[in-house]
Amino acid sequence: MKFQVERETFTEAVTWVARTIPNRPAIPVLAGLKIVASEEGKISLGSRDSDITSHIDIEGDIQIPGEILVNGKLLADICRSLPSKPILFSLEGTKLEIECGSARFSMKTMAMDDYSELPAMPPVVGTVDGDQWQEAVSQVTVAASNDDTLPMLVSVCIEIEGSSISLMATDRYRLAVRHITWEPTDSSINKRILVRGSRLLDIAKSLGTAGSVEISLEESGSSALIGFSAGGKQNTVQLIEGEYPQVRSLFPAEVAGYATIDRANMLDAIKRSRLVVEKNSAVRLSFTEGELVVEAGHGDAAQASEALEANLHGEDISLAFNPIFLQEGISVMSEQNIRLSYTHPTKPAVITQENDEGEADESFRMLLMPIRTFGSN
Repeated sequence: MKFQVERETFTEAVTWVARTIPNRPAIPVLAGLKIVASEEGKISLGSRDSDITSHIDIEGDIQIPGEILVNGKLLADICRSLPSKPILFSLEGTKLEIECGSARFSMKTMAMDDYSELPAMPPVVGTVDGDQWQEAVSQVTVAASNDDTLPMLVSVCIEIEGSSISLMATDRYRLAVRHITWEPTDSSINKRILVRGSRLLDIAKSLGTAGSVEISLEESGSSALIGFSAGGKQNTVQLIEGEYPQVRSLFPAEVAGYATIDRANMLDAIKRSRLVVEKNSAVRLSFTEGELVVEAGHGDAAQASEALEANLHGEDISLAFNPIFLQEGISVMSEQNIRLSYTHPTKPAVITQENDEGEADESFRMLLMPIRTFGSN
């Protein structure tokens, strides 16, 4: 095998593909990145972990076709260090020789006997706007659990019904739901699938927000997959088996009142309050007409208190929340104002955004369980 390629093009491609390679592979072969140089002038780069794959094709000057497997992270490090000149790759026995200007590297190749083929991309089922998709995934995955012993809770549930997609995640203490529209290939499509939240977020970020993202799906067979393609980049990830709970019923049908607060001001106040919050302690939010008081700490420990402007619609109320959950929920919102709707100090509250007309935008909702504090009824 022998080929020449532009340094910037190849470095970008190999760096992106190497993101999938685990830092501590379960088996040595998973550290590999597969390079296939075809007679048609196409260079294919691919990598995999136990449940996710990455693939990209780029153009190059193929002198001798072939395929090899090399340590992907090392190759990416080498390419990033090279000068801005064309790179010449050539296979000499069991070594991959790399030449770029006056720089020379030699890498030992890996045996491909135990490296299984990357799965084929499933059939495309629709297209979604890249900006909207990345925002939706980022908003929902903050509520997914990190506990690997609970497969359902580390998952994001994706419900597809015609031109609508709903993404849902919960860790039992909070629940995030986001609705978006897309362009399905079949308007009658109706699916409910589970994808590991961390994988979904990694893929959404790596594909970026430029242009459209094609979504592919294969639910049958031993390896049920969902695939994502954008800008020549392709990812697949295995679906998680199981039945996700019907979490929408957790949202209250009616609320006793709500308060509108400037998002940036509240986010800053929560961050400051966390400086004095002890482990497993709460931040207290006390709402009165025209004002929100954010308090943290108690007794002889360090304390913080800050008053913010708030527009209250309802009776005065005090609520207590996990400050990390509160901060994460507000951080993934983008509108100037947020709305916190409540029913009772000990019952779930819902955070949404407000649009320019002052109306609740329920395309994204986050439900938070309050923390009982002394004096809660």
